[in-house]
Amino acid sequence: MSHPWRIQGHFLMNCNCDVWCPCVLSLGKANPTYGRCLSWWGIHCEEGHYGDVSLSGYTTGLLLETPGPLAEGKWSLGIYLDEKAPPEAHEALTNIFKGEAGGPIGWFSIMIAEYLGSKVVPITFEEREVGWYMSIPKIIDGAVEPILGADGSNPVMAKNTNYWVGADVVVSRGTKSRIRDWGRNWDFSGKSAEYARVDWAGP
Repeated sequence: MSHPWRIQGHFLMNCNCDVWCPCVLSLGKANPTYGRCLSWWGIHCEEGHYGDVSLSGYTTGLLLETPGPLAEGKWSLGIYLDEKAPPEAHEALTNIFKGEAGGPIGWFSIMIAEYLGSKVVPITFEEREVGWYMSIPKIIDGAVEPILGADGSNPVMAKNTNYWVGADVVVSRGTKSRIRDWGRNWDFSGKSAEYARVDWAGP
């Protein structure tokens, strides 16, 4: 049984595509720059719940690998759960990010071919003066900065999109970005990234 849930907060993603990843405008149907899609994601929940379980203040990380366009599935997915959260929040967040709790993430449930598992880890998620940073010791060291527009001060954005994450997305790039886990060793420094404010709910 899925409970009503909501996550309001921040979404951060860095992948192996050249700037800019085609997923936002193609809705995951375009080919990644180098054929396969490799990425790490961070979702920080400022306010949220799963039924009566609070999700506020917790960050979830994802490792995602697909053999082609995102929309074609056959994903390998691993989940990183915030060590600050209690076991009931871990269970709730796992259900949400495996797509089992419905909502805008529900489509994950038919895309995941290999679930790598979950790990409870310390996660740091920071909004910096310029960009964002996410860290999981010995696993993710990820700094992301927005691409600045013609005025030299405001970021380039895709606005009013149909992207499942959210309508407005900040075009970004990884500055120092590496993930090493589950037999993967990926460096996305200089590669495409995205940031968005999110407000997701289900089922």
